[in-house]
Amino acid sequence: MKLSKKGEYALRSLINLGIAVEVKRALVQVSELADNEQIPIKFLEQIMQALKEAGLVTSVRGKFGGYRLAKPAREITIGQVVRLIDGPLAPIGCVSQSAYEKCTCPDEAHCGLRMLMLDVRNAIAGILDRYTLADVVEITLRKLRRDSLPLPFSVEADAAASSARLARQLSRRSAHARLDESEGVLHQILGEYSI
Repeated sequence: MKLSKKGEYALRSLINLGIAVEVKRALVQVSELADNEQIPIKFLEQIMQALKEAGLVTSVRGKFGGYRLAKPAREITIGQVVRLIDGPLAPIGCVSQSAYEKCTCPDEAHCGLRMLMLDVRNAIAGILDRYTLADVVEITLRKLRRDSLPLPFSVEADAAASSARLARQLSRRSAHARLDESEGVLHQILGEYSI
């Protein structure tokens, strides 16, 4: 089992929606999720649609719309999300519980490789099915608080994001002003040497 980018982005987005619940944020826009996790927005929109169709998130349309968890984070297991996005957890089809495929082995019942891969599948499933979204959100929040960082989607984080956006805008304006000034000087110099 290898977690795809799609699976990773789905989990990171769900964790952020879980954090939003904890900081009393009703909805989070897909653009905010994309910005916060540096995920391509068009790709994230497709992922959010899949999560919505699976009943893990709901959405509200409109200018002030966005996404929220459709059920409590403690009812969503990490394994459930990984299976939804990336398919079975089994490394080979003959040990999958949800998508069994007969292998090419002539004696499946006595195949050592199958027995080993069954243990691998069971270990992966045991871990991913034991942890809920709430567990991961709790760990994330604990570490953010420990390091005195603003919690995503909180009032403090929104203020910090607004300040960062303003700083970027001012920086771009300053760069454009310097470029305009340089062009003026260049035109002046070239004008002096024209025939």
